[in-house]
Amino acid sequence: MKRIPPYTDEICRLFERPGAANTRAVLEMAARRAERPDIAALVIPTHSGKSVLWAVKMIAPSRIVAVTPAWGAQKPNTQAVTEAMRRRLLDMGVRVVTGTHALGGVGRAVRRKLGSYQLDEIIAYTLRLFGQGTKVAVEIALMAADAGSIRTDENVIAAGGSSAGLDTALVLQPANASAFLEMKIREVLCKPKDF
Repeated sequence: MKRIPPYTDEICRLFERPGAANTRAVLEMAARRAERPDIAALVIPTHSGKSVLWAVKMIAPSRIVAVTPAWGAQKPNTQAVTEAMRRRLLDMGVRVVTGTHALGGVGRAVRRKLGSYQLDEIIAYTLRLFGQGTKVAVEIALMAADAGSIRTDENVIAAGGSSAGLDTALVLQPANASAFLEMKIREVLCKPKDF
């Protein structure tokens, strides 16, 4: 009888520093992992669309979900992703999600006005113990699930970054924000060591 070990050896790439310089390596690693049948989609944050355009060269656009910042996140009545880029991504078959930031919507408004941190921002700060990209990856998975762009009973790869580009990728089973504690982070594909 063949004995099956009670573990698997997986690769976790650790970048020396966070930031956009890691984007291509993150996408290559995510695309390679997405070849396995247990991955339903690749979820990517985007402010400009550049990371998503790189990703469509490596994985079918229909398997990509691009999550943009919320309207007004940077300045009232504005959106970081241009309408032309949004249309380009949609025309390629990429699903594009724009919604309230799951870990910094109303709670951030309370902090700014009253100086008191709320639970969603405390969760965000806790996730940042693993790096900004981990917080972003978890947050966009919640946003994409809430928008109905990914299912909560399938694994996805969620990527994140530290201000620009990508430096983190996680395999996770998403959850809706209202069921946040049901999310399962299954694998860390890559993240920065020093952040």
